[in-house]
Amino acid sequence: MNISNKIVLITGASSGIGAVMAQQFAAKGAIPILTARSTDKLHEIAATLQGQHAVYEMDVTNSGQVNEVIEHIAVKFGRIDILINNAGYGIFESFEGAPFSHFEEMMNVNYLGIVRVTQAVLPHMVKAGSGHIVNIASMAGKVGSAKSTGYSATKHAVLGFTNSLRQELVKKGIAVTAINPGPISTPFFDKADPTGNYVKNVAWFMLKPEKVVKELIHAIQKNIPEKDLPFVAGVGIKFFHLFPRLFDLVASGLLNKK
Repeated sequence: MNISNKIVLITGASSGIGAVMAQQFAAKGAIPILTARSTDKLHEIAATLQGQHAVYEMDVTNSGQVNEVIEHIAVKFGRIDILINNAGYGIFESFEGAPFSHFEEMMNVNYLGIVRVTQAVLPHMVKAGSGHIVNIASMAGKVGSAKSTGYSATKHAVLGFTNSLRQELVKKGIAVTAINPGPISTPFFDKADPTGNYVKNVAWFMLKPEKVVKELIHAIQKNIPEKDLPFVAGVGIKFFHLFPRLFDLVASGLLNKK
């Protein structure tokens, strides 16, 4: 796909890789549509963009608002070429003693938020006979680790949804991609890891948001169904699937640093 002049809807665009996506898509001539709950932050990001773009307040947990905003975008721009389901957050905590509400809220944003937005956007792509849906999953959706029971479960759900949806849409001209990054140096960890211990322990392994977005755009351009980042982590995932018990023994020290 040539992304120039494509209408790119981004959820969770107010910070982190969502904000970087908006900047890199705009730089490549696409038309980014920035959505998030915080319009103040969205307008700050939008002020750095060149070319056509738009900002919408949209909470992915609010079905009514999602449907209203998506319909407005589709009418105003005539189409939605690319959907990037990026909104999400994590809380790193031990399962024992973790409030049930944390599991509900993370699932509502990280997984059901993707379902809501995708259901609202998909009819427009089906009508056009083209489109690309990108879901930001995580390496945590493939390999669990201590203090990630809630977050990892949401990303497992995202991957299951993504892989199944890809099969449903294969003959409708709509591509579906999962991006599975390891830890990224973004404000995600302000909430996930307020002590800073995990960030300190894995700082050497952290991805730059610009690198993740570059790989994401490449996946869209080349219609790559799934991309694990960084490469060495993808190799580790394959090792895990072949030798899960051995992997646990070898890698648990690296994974369980929260």
